[in-house]
Amino acid sequence: MEFISKRGGDSDYSIIEENKKLKETVFSLKKELNSMKEPPLVVCDVVKMFKEKIIVRLSNGNSFFVNVSPNLIERLNVGDRVLAEQKSLTVVDTIGKSKQFGVENFVIMQKPDISWSEIGGLKNQIRELYEVIELPLKKPKLFKKMGIEPPKGVLLYGASGTGKTVLAKAIAASTNAAFIQIVGSELVQKFIGEGAKLVKDIFKLARENAPAIIFIDEIDSIASERVDIGTSGEREVQRTFMQLLNEIDGFNHLDNVKIIGATNRIDVLDQAIIRPGRLDRLVHIPLPEEKGRSEIFKVHTKNMNIKNIDFREVAALTNSFSGAEIKSVCTEAGYFAIREKRTYIDHKDFLVAINKVRKGDEIDEENPARMFG
Repeated sequence: MEFISKRGGDSDYSIIEENKKLKETVFSLKKELNSMKEPPLVVCDVVKMFKEKIIVRLSNGNSFFVNVSPNLIERLNVGDRVLAEQKSLTVVDTIGKSKQFGVENFVIMQKPDISWSEIGGLKNQIRELYEVIELPLKKPKLFKKMGIEPPKGVLLYGASGTGKTVLAKAIAASTNAAFIQIVGSELVQKFIGEGAKLVKDIFKLARENAPAIIFIDEIDSIASERVDIGTSGEREVQRTFMQLLNEIDGFNHLDNVKIIGATNRIDVLDQAIIRPGRLDRLVHIPLPEEKGRSEIFKVHTKNMNIKNIDFREVAALTNSFSGAEIKSVCTEAGYFAIREKRTYIDHKDFLVAINKVRKGDEIDEENPARMFG
């Protein structure tokens, strides 16, 4: 009888454990089912706060004056990302700081430290920038005395790697102006009106930090020639472009704010952006000539340990090279010296590097001059 009782006890214990696991499984399934039935919460950003209510902005750009859970109001700050109910938009929880709050998250704002001595072969282009950007910012009284209004901006155009961005940063450093850099494609946003608002906020930021230079790289991505296409994406790009034109022309004078656009596709630009009164000073940034290439080589090798370099020869061998490709030649020459365990770079390293950058072919390191003859 004892043996049967013991076996019966084990059986009862097993049944209890099994029931416990089944209850836990049922509870877990019910919880999962309830979570699926719950309506999703809306993610939004806190824009402004009042005593018991706040203004929030949704991802589509719309703003609402909403209620907040009583236990949450004291913990909120402007810029927080919060969760709100779908129907009433009552804020019920916070999930930290917003990563997309404010225009500063879309632009690069800095004080460049590039000097004119770091740019070679672009004397005429530097003079143009000095006249259009630097002179009006440094000597505005001169233009008032002359009774003329300087251009609002300049368009730099030319092949990739010719130095458009470097020129823009150098002029900002020379004028000690705030440099606000943005790529044109960043202005094309997903939701209706967001791109136009971003343009407006960028110009507002520039005015608040004047003197300032707004540099729009790849401006052709929003300022290409308008066509009659009914797609919503094309309409949004045109809406953003119209906001850019309005800011340049607008009721709020640009004052000490100048605009520099850059593109390597001037052929696709809408004529509205380069008409008189807007970016009407067009500055072509060409591939450097032989003398300019020699200057660029000297700029990029000034801190390098070089020996017996004939800059005239390497400049002659780099016909059709851009400034960026010349910089790449200098870097590759350094790698060839490191490969041979030398602490200096000689003329042969440059010859081999030129061939590698130009062709990427098999390199005859024993007789690099053979590649050019």
